[in-house]
Amino acid sequence: MAEYEEKMQKALDNLNADYATIRAGRANPHILDKIKVDYYGTPTGMQGVANITVPDARTLMISPWEPKMVKEIEKAIMASDLGLNPNNDGKNVILHFPELTEDRRKELAKDIKKKGEAAKVAVRNIRRDANEMVKKQNKAGEISEDQQKQEEEKIQKATDKFVAEIDKMVDAKTKDIMTV
Repeated sequence: MAEYEEKMQKALDNLNADYATIRAGRANPHILDKIKVDYYGTPTGMQGVANITVPDARTLMISPWEPKMVKEIEKAIMASDLGLNPNNDGKNVILHFPELTEDRRKELAKDIKKKGEAAKVAVRNIRRDANEMVKKQNKAGEISEDQQKQEEEKIQKATDKFVAEIDKMVDAKTKDIMTV
């Protein structure tokens, strides 16, 4: 049972990581977490090649540890699907986050709901696997039918708990995005 709860928790953590990359019109360094920069032929995370600071609510400043990385960082940001145009002053890459339009907010809210549904599907698939395992144990004579019922109830309670947590996350992120 603990193994399946751990898998459900991973689905929740994955959703949380996805939500961290969705920008809400405010500068958030986590938006750069999935971007890889070509660092001497090796794809490296942004945190591995530069210092990222937030000088104000709508600006991110990326200060590479090596000045020649400015162009590589710019290239990686342009190639990503963030929809941001990097500027550089020769030493730093600066990202300005424009105010989100109403249409873009609604689009992001739909995307948030879609990612939440995908996480729920993952949790339900884990529930199905857990239930199949319990049924196999019953058929093999390892557990009784009463024990099978008890385990299936525990699995369902865990599933309900994680689905409720996902719903809370979806609501919180949607509210965050829709707040002007």
